[in-house]
Amino acid sequence: MSRIAPIFEALARDGRQALIMYLTVGFPERESALELVPTLVQGGADIIELGVPFSDPLADGATVQHATQRALHNGVRPSDCLDTVRSLRASGIDVPILLMGYYNPILQYGLDRWCVDAASAGVDGLIVPDLPPEEAQDLHAVSRHNGIDLIFFLAPTSTHARIEEVAELASGFIYCVSLAGITGARAELPPELPRFLDRVRAATHTPLAVGFGISEPRHAQQVARLADGVIVGSALLNLVASTAERGTDEVKSFVASLRAAIDEPKPAAASE
Repeated sequence: MSRIAPIFEALARDGRQALIMYLTVGFPERESALELVPTLVQGGADIIELGVPFSDPLADGATVQHATQRALHNGVRPSDCLDTVRSLRASGIDVPILLMGYYNPILQYGLDRWCVDAASAGVDGLIVPDLPPEEAQDLHAVSRHNGIDLIFFLAPTSTHARIEEVAELASGFIYCVSLAGITGARAELPPELPRFLDRVRAATHTPLAVGFGISEPRHAQQVARLADGVIVGSALLNLVASTAERGTDEVKSFVASLRAAIDEPKPAAASE
């Protein structure tokens, strides 16, 4: 059993939502995650999502693509990402850690070997953006056998049949993409997000986490009132890039501001 379900259960008991922070391994420097991940946890992150660099990140916008290219330039490979998780666990990081990466490097590494090595390193979940559920049987079986959750995507364009298919396979949480598009910070959240989440919620009791486009505390607060988890990636990478020379204090403050916004009490319902 991974650490993911227990953290969502513990947060739910307290009436809180998960803050999930995404960071590309090897950005801006090869070993940066070893300093940044503890900073994210200290700031209030509940779950860490680490990007595995790949040369063709087709679900990712310019920010993540830039971080990925920098990481590849720094020589980071899938095995280095496993080593990073292993080092983080050895340093005392005990929050759930997920690896987000594309299918080809995993396939080349070997599905069984990848999941065995990931479990040994301390990985709790895998996110594979270019692996649709109808083609995920092999990785799903191997990951579950090794106690790793395979996280699936749903988008506002997902049909009822696709939602039910993902609901059947899902464990850990379901990654709900806030919009039809690629990653990247946006000024506003899409107005159709509540209706989309209602459609997914009707089909499953698995926690729902929303990502893509969440760039500031007010976005995090809005999503936390609709979903079980809030995923922030591009906004963090932009901040990391701009503060790389100045240390991690601003990164910690940013995460803390997201955490505070998520934990802000919901407004009381108006009395009739």
